[in-house]
Amino acid sequence: MTTIGFIGSGNIGSNLARLALTRGYDVVLSNSRGPETLQDLVGTFGPGACAATPEEAAAASDLVVVTVPLKSYQQVPVEPLRGKVVIDTNNYYPQRDGQIAELDDESTTVSELLQAHLPDSQVVKAFNNIYFDFIGTLARPAGNPGRSALAIAGDDAGAKQTVTELLDQLGYDALDAGPLAEGWRYQRDTPAYAAYFDTTAESQTPRARQATAGQLRELLAQAKRYRDM
Repeated sequence: MTTIGFIGSGNIGSNLARLALTRGYDVVLSNSRGPETLQDLVGTFGPGACAATPEEAAAASDLVVVTVPLKSYQQVPVEPLRGKVVIDTNNYYPQRDGQIAELDDESTTVSELLQAHLPDSQVVKAFNNIYFDFIGTLARPAGNPGRSALAIAGDDAGAKQTVTELLDQLGYDALDAGPLAEGWRYQRDTPAYAAYFDTTAESQTPRARQATAGQLRELLAQAKRYRDM
């Protein structure tokens, strides 16, 4: 795998793309407004980065990161993503996305919605519970005692292995949380969702805090459904 596509190039997408470039990957960035609006951002990245439409980014990439507001997930192109591994970074914020009945009644999860939209792709949920500024600063090489773990969830074992290997290259351990249906365990307002914030800091500015695989596993186990909170 040499090229990572980004459908959405906001805070998470741009920081993840920047990290991937430092690890030797090429990146193709896209957004809903057109590649011309990304030229300034791509210019700061240097060689290995280019801007495209979402369809072009999906077609040109070995793996694709979907990082658009949840309310726009049905605009993600389907055909060029067939057979590909797709990382979903999304969270459900009703104040931004509007009310989504099947998420409100917890009959499904955010990443299951994207998987249903992309039936011939392999969706893996990742990067939804780490503050975007920490994506680069918390990355550590394998064996480093300060290395953090990120939770992943997915229904395809091969896709999860692909994402595990990518995370390792980027500087993170992967903790398999199970199928996509278990992705709720690190969604908004759960203990694992805030695992990378230093909540003891007096400053209002978020500070990075390591979350090891063991710590993250404990936080996932503490998760409660919204209806039980």
